[in-house]
Amino acid sequence: MTATATRPGRSGDALPGGAALPVADPATTRRAALRLVRRDGRSVALMLTLNALAAGAGLAGPWLLGRIVDTVRSGGGVHTVDRLALVILACGLAQLLLARYARYAGHRFGERTVARVREQYVDRALALPAAVVERAGTGDLTARGTADVTSVAQALRDAVPEVCVAAAQVLFLLGAVVVLDPLLGLCGLGVFSAVVAVRWYLRRAHGAYLAEGAATSALAELLAATAAGARTVEALGLQERRTAASEQAVEHCRRTRTRTLFLRSVLLPAVDVAYVVPVVGVLLVGGALHGHGGISLGVVITAALYLRQLSDPLATILFRAEQLQSSGAAFARVEGLGQAPRTRTAPAALLPHPSAEPSPALPADDRIEVTAVHYAYGAGSGSPAADRDVLHGVDLTVRPGERLAVVGPSGAGKSTLGRLLAGIDAPRHGSVTVGGVPVAALDPAALRRQVVLVTQEHHVFLGTLRDNLQIAAPDAGDTALRAALAAVGADWAAELPAGLDTELGAGGHRPDGSQSQQLALARVVLADPHTVILDEATALLDPRTARHTERALAAVLTGRTVIAIAHRLHTAHDADRVAVMEEGRLTELGTHDDLVAANGAYAALWHSWHS
Repeated sequence: MTATATRPGRSGDALPGGAALPVADPATTRRAALRLVRRDGRSVALMLTLNALAAGAGLAGPWLLGRIVDTVRSGGGVHTVDRLALVILACGLAQLLLARYARYAGHRFGERTVARVREQYVDRALALPAAVVERAGTGDLTARGTADVTSVAQALRDAVPEVCVAAAQVLFLLGAVVVLDPLLGLCGLGVFSAVVAVRWYLRRAHGAYLAEGAATSALAELLAATAAGARTVEALGLQERRTAASEQAVEHCRRTRTRTLFLRSVLLPAVDVAYVVPVVGVLLVGGALHGHGGISLGVVITAALYLRQLSDPLATILFRAEQLQSSGAAFARVEGLGQAPRTRTAPAALLPHPSAEPSPALPADDRIEVTAVHYAYGAGSGSPAADRDVLHGVDLTVRPGERLAVVGPSGAGKSTLGRLLAGIDAPRHGSVTVGGVPVAALDPAALRRQVVLVTQEHHVFLGTLRDNLQIAAPDAGDTALRAALAAVGADWAAELPAGLDTELGAGGHRPDGSQSQQLALARVVLADPHTVILDEATALLDPRTARHTERALAAVLTGRTVIAIAHRLHTAHDADRVAVMEEGRLTELGTHDDLVAANGAYAALWHSWHS
């Protein structure tokens, strides 16, 4: 699924219509930035104080140079000039040290703050329901967690301290010119002619950078999907179509980047001109005043040097302003993750209000009830195709401890029903409850204790074998971990060179598809839920290994509710009951023997598979 762009400067739609993850509005972004500043207020105060002292020390050089000029013109001796030069050197060293420690304090603030941003992002990302991530696309989430967080980090670490230093220098330099001579100070205000260009830039930059970030996310999602499905693309001959889509996404990304480049190409020359205007004005006005005896030559030189010094801090501010704009847009995208739903995308009738406290209701028992369920992927998106139901009025009761097999042809709605039972999605109409509580309204931690879904997808995380298993049970000891591996027939784990401490993935042992799936099943054993939904969970295993694993799991899961979605009908043969799905409807329900005797859809499937 390709992530779609949200409109710049506005909060993104909170799904479910396939929109990208939300983007925080400017007011929300500002409040979040202020919270970060307040959390490290002492460091910010120290940074500002050191910056002010450094800027004050920097004023001494031009003023003393002006004194030297006046001293020489008035016939002063070399001793006086040498003494003033030594004071200039001392002030320069003091400014260097103060600026160094100001930047040090600023960088420490930046690193601590960006660590908080990263930790908060990870917490929010892990709190997202799986359905939200699926609809938004992993490309958007990945781009926010990499490029956007990195942009925010660079701004906090580099841009913010430098802007603080530069702003202090600008204020002190302009104030010094006004103190020297108010008329020359008015000339110095000509530097603010750059404000016109800056305002023009700022009105357009935020939206342009948001559009650039959205285009980058869409491109990342498209490339990731193409790379992940490369074999499928090649098998179906879709290379030209995917190449065309990729070129279109690259072109859109290029246009958004060209737009921000154009804005910079207008801003920077206009600012360069603004630097020269006040210096020229001071030299002309100061020369005229000096010619009439109004001020000394030293004052004119000092004022000109002060205004000439404005170019560096102003250049820093404007250069960093461009970075702060892009980083501000990135921070809006990062902060927008906090506005994404943290609970399942259930109808309002099933979920508590977002501002309300989580519902304290807990399931009374392990009984699962599916009542008059209708479901459509992308419901509410406004697309007629997306609002078309894939489940139609399904009614089903799963008794505690029962082994239920769900069978039917491809596209019948079996996996969709499994997602509803696992609380990943919520029905469009009707209800899915466990112990009388809507499954989709359960807190994620409580849900994992109730129901676990195991699909054909398998994930091996970077780390040791022990790390991969303890995701499901952090407190599990080595004995429990080995028992879980043995329960699913993962005999290969005992042959690893470092046992449970063997690194998995790049640079270590690379599990194949069947081993990865056995790891997923071992996590289920460790999680110990009362209901396990197996959606083709052994599909990647060869038939003999799959049969062995299923028998091992059957022994381990005795007494628990097991809902198996399968094409291999031996699973149905071993089940207590079989549910047959056809075109989104539950058409048959009963034991294997009863359904075979009924000579209906299941009997046809059984005879076809058995032969």
